[in-house]
Amino acid sequence: MARRPHSVLPLLARQAATVLGLAAVAGGGAWLAYSRLAIDHRLPLPRALPGRLDALDTEAGRVALYGSDEGSGPPLLLVHSVNAAASAYEVRPLFLHERGRRPVYALDLPGFGASERGRRRYTPDLMVAAIHAAAAEVRRRHGGAALDALALSLSAEYLARAALERPGDYRRLALISPTGFDARLSGRAPPGGHRGKDRLRAVLDAPPFGRAVFDALVSRPSMRFFLEKTWGSTDIDEGLLDYGYASAHQPGAEHAPFCFIAGHLFPTDATALYEALDLPVLVIHGSRGDFVDYRDLPRFAGRRNWTVERLPTGAFPHFEDLAAVTRALDGVRAEASSAVA
Repeated sequence: MARRPHSVLPLLARQAATVLGLAAVAGGGAWLAYSRLAIDHRLPLPRALPGRLDALDTEAGRVALYGSDEGSGPPLLLVHSVNAAASAYEVRPLFLHERGRRPVYALDLPGFGASERGRRRYTPDLMVAAIHAAAAEVRRRHGGAALDALALSLSAEYLARAALERPGDYRRLALISPTGFDARLSGRAPPGGHRGKDRLRAVLDAPPFGRAVFDALVSRPSMRFFLEKTWGSTDIDEGLLDYGYASAHQPGAEHAPFCFIAGHLFPTDATALYEALDLPVLVIHGSRGDFVDYRDLPRFAGRRNWTVERLPTGAFPHFEDLAAVTRALDGVRAEASSAVA
């Protein structure tokens, strides 16, 4: 019998149950003491990417933007996924490939990487505001030129909304392993909604135990476990694991991930967002791992402005087969350029 592909929400439910169970253990004091005294929450965090690094003051707080303005052609903005240890390192293979060929930029979303990590409710509105700010800054540096943009996983929904709210900012979109095409995370609810549970977030992010719970969630064995689910194999990228571990061991690193686990970062209008896009859209997704439920995608594949590529990889195909991903990106780029001409 074929294994049923997993969606994000069941995995989140298991994560929440795990961390709540760990909270009970932490209540005994042993893990809390270990978290406070033995775990370094200020690990050195090198730059995720080469090139220029700026801090943008935005509606979403201070947001880190990496950039390289070498090369010619429309600039490209890269947006990482959302998880317990997310950062711009997740787009590193694409950034390095494009650097020097064209202007390329990548942001750390609010609550992640080198961006501000305060205790607040992180929502899709906040993420879209950060993407708007990054896109505006990139366009300012390049004479107002419209962008190409690429997003991973859940951030595909944020990018779709950003493109709908400010269509003049974008020429085309690329979505790698996008969420919102399965039975649980699709939806046509009114814009701006999310699936957050405030009580769950309050329990998870309550001091003094919140940080201790998060430390258990982002231990190296736990992170390796979830990366193997993402890859669909044990052959994960060790650099991504190392950087993710460092990124998850910074002051305030727990706040945005707890909103993720509690559902606040999941929009309720994914289907409506995707249906409304009328610019060129490329979707690339893998066939391995726990995130391969794309049952609603075939009806989009038939649209004139959508191109869908399925690769024999996990959910981060640009780490496993960069050549195949960039061939697909270059092909749609050429089509978009021809259409403009």
